[in-house]
Amino acid sequence: MNKFSDSGQNDCAAGELTGRFISKQDFIYIIILTIVALVIGVYLIATTVLISKDGIFYIKQTQNLSNDLINTIREHPPGYPFLIFLTHRFASLFGCGTSIQCWCYCAQSTSLLCRLLAIIPLYFIGKLLIGDKNSFWAILILIILPYPAASGSDVLREWPHILFLAASLLFLILGSKSGKWWVFAITGFTAGLGHLIRPECAQTVIYGSVWLLINLFSPRPNINRLKSIYLIAAIIIGFMIPTIPYFKIKGEILPPKLKKLISNTIPGQLNNIEQTGRETCTASAVPIDTAKASVKFIQMTSDNMMHFFILPLVIGFYTQYRRTQQWLFTGWFFILILLAVYFVMAVLLYINYGYISRRHDMPFIVFAIFYVPLGLQILASWLNKKTSKINAVTGKNVQKWFIILTVTGLSLCAAKFIRIVPLRWDKQGYRDTAEWLTKNTDPADIIAVPDRRITFYAQRQDIEYDEKIPVQENGLRGAGYIVFKNKNGKLELNKETKEVYSTLMNKREKNLKISTYKVSH
Repeated sequence: MNKFSDSGQNDCAAGELTGRFISKQDFIYIIILTIVALVIGVYLIATTVLISKDGIFYIKQTQNLSNDLINTIREHPPGYPFLIFLTHRFASLFGCGTSIQCWCYCAQSTSLLCRLLAIIPLYFIGKLLIGDKNSFWAILILIILPYPAASGSDVLREWPHILFLAASLLFLILGSKSGKWWVFAITGFTAGLGHLIRPECAQTVIYGSVWLLINLFSPRPNINRLKSIYLIAAIIIGFMIPTIPYFKIKGEILPPKLKKLISNTIPGQLNNIEQTGRETCTASAVPIDTAKASVKFIQMTSDNMMHFFILPLVIGFYTQYRRTQQWLFTGWFFILILLAVYFVMAVLLYINYGYISRRHDMPFIVFAIFYVPLGLQILASWLNKKTSKINAVTGKNVQKWFIILTVTGLSLCAAKFIRIVPLRWDKQGYRDTAEWLTKNTDPADIIAVPDRRITFYAQRQDIEYDEKIPVQENGLRGAGYIVFKNKNGKLELNKETKEVYSTLMNKREKNLKISTYKVSH
């Protein structure tokens, strides 16, 4: 078992993109990782009951690209829908039509393809930081983690965004070692492409520029002060090439949510009451909300890491920065600042909007995974000392404990998969209701639903009502049918309203039903 590299000993230097950097063993590792991720991803797609709520928006946005390109771009970053559009065009060559199921498969396949491609830059980032074997184990653990795997087979832009963020970060680390202008230009260009998917991809441009500005005061042998200036220009120009047309069409550079987060964190603004979906946001509440957000983020990270891998992560993080000398001049600098920014963004999101989801935590998990092998090695060494009669640490015994710990963690991940697969199994009733509506209603009928995914699959017009408000108070005029989810009792609007279809929400919750009522006006 290779030791976890300190600052620069396992970092591949100089001819960084040549055969000295990419070896035959790397191809073997990447092929194994890709096959494992592909098998898991295809299975998740094939068994998916329901796509995400956001997935409906992305598919509809993709369908609008051909008809209203400019307004579609103004409404939302077009990168992910454009990738879905390309996938659908390719699939249409093999007979894929315009059915909803076909669109869903194309969108899910786009996410999976991006997850598979992201393995490549993530593996090489790991190789630069921790060596090839440790990188292999880190990415394998990441692939098996249930929730990141599930998002990679759903209609979500998390993995497409991570693909370009990881590629940009890889080139940034290589550029910081080689000092080559074209590597920094590619860093900016890939960040720009990723920005068209999610604005967060632009952060590598900021990190690279900040690092080069620091280099002005403490220049490296291969990057002097003058070179730092034109390398900053290279990374910014690279970023602007794919983003200038987008900024021109959209008419702004900063995304609206980011501008709101910034404005709400200005000291003079915190005393104002903000209507952000929460009741109030005042200066006195900020420390409490910050503490709550931090605890929630830690809990979510632990949950996403199956709790088992969170201890190795913490141990690895502590050990790496205790050992590393001059970490500012290694790739770990960019990993550290990336993790810090994602943590801060999650806290600000909670303070201003009152929620943090698994998706906001996932990039943190992806780039924190490189600490896990170090933590596992330290735990393996400790277990070997505790169990060995001779109290001697040998490479073979430590490796045995490392494998035992890793396999134990992966087994827990496999057990969790059984509980979450098929994806959204708990909403099977939505699909069953959608199928009934397709067969028993007219295309012109308007359906009142608690979740638009029902009418999306049924291909019917809808009115979405708030489940927290009694159906009678939602103002559902014009609806010919009402879909109602209930644990007991029936929906009664008037004497002419009658139940025409009912089914269980899922097989495990026998008392939860979803019923369809026909409304006679």
